[in-house]
Amino acid sequence: MDTGTHVVMGLAIGGIASLDPVVAQSSATATSVMIGAIAGSQIPDIDTVLKLRNNAVYIRNHRGITHSIPAVLLWPLVILAVIYPFFPEANLLHLWIWTFLAVFLHVFVDIFNAYGTQALRPFSSKWVALGIINTFDPFIFGIHVAGLFIWAFGAHPGYTFLVIYGIIVVYYLLRFAAQRSVLKAVKAIIPDATEIIIAPTMRFNHWRVAVMSKHQFFVGRAVKNHVRVLDQFNRVPVPETPVLEAAKKDKNLSAFLSFSPVYRWEVDEYDDYYEVRFIDLRYRSNGHYPFVAVVQLDRELTIQSSYTGWIFSEEKLRKKLDIIPG
Repeated sequence: MDTGTHVVMGLAIGGIASLDPVVAQSSATATSVMIGAIAGSQIPDIDTVLKLRNNAVYIRNHRGITHSIPAVLLWPLVILAVIYPFFPEANLLHLWIWTFLAVFLHVFVDIFNAYGTQALRPFSSKWVALGIINTFDPFIFGIHVAGLFIWAFGAHPGYTFLVIYGIIVVYYLLRFAAQRSVLKAVKAIIPDATEIIIAPTMRFNHWRVAVMSKHQFFVGRAVKNHVRVLDQFNRVPVPETPVLEAAKKDKNLSAFLSFSPVYRWEVDEYDDYYEVRFIDLRYRSNGHYPFVAVVQLDRELTIQSSYTGWIFSEEKLRKKLDIIPG
């Protein structure tokens, strides 16, 4: 989920903690639990700082080890080590319980996004991405904000957010059902599909669809259970040519390939250089595929420039590459 949603979820956990008699009877425990819940709802995303290095490092590592099983167990201890010295009267066990719950909830809700997490590490490095909730979901964020306003006007925060979380559980079940309906519709129009990726959008009944069959890629959109194919590409295996093998050694392309399951590729040859481009097919927007990896190599197959990330115009891409004008 996005940062804002994680923040309001942390506040919600702090509110629900008021139902805990140990928390309710101690102002030190209540205050430290609220701080711990907010911190716990944010700390798994500390790897966002990797963006300061480069996109390749960020793409390869975001929601990886920081969302793993060991990290979920470790983060509450780190937070307690920081908070507890300021609240020595607080109940340490209950502070840990509610901080742990906030960390766990952060990682748990992230697996429902299309991006997913490596939440099963160290047992599996597979990305767990159920793809039923958009990274920012207006309903989930909005109902949390409504709960905070209800709390501010005097309602009991614990009971308020218990009701809200009951509604959210029903919402998740409805999203599951909607996704299954789209999946059934996709199978009906592309019966030979070998892999189907259905990704949510901010609109409840609108979904992105990317499909692989043995010989083709299909890209489309679904509204409710009506699926429309927008683009269709032949599925061409990446050949083991000297140019492509050299390009694969680039850190940006390597990061892209570790993240993207559905892509097509292009190789363009110019007078004095080659340009290799890999295009993720999951994120079609207004006829454009903005998530790419591009590598430029000279005639000796030495990498001159590369980039991976979101690009919405060729002009911006050329500025990112910054070496060869194209």
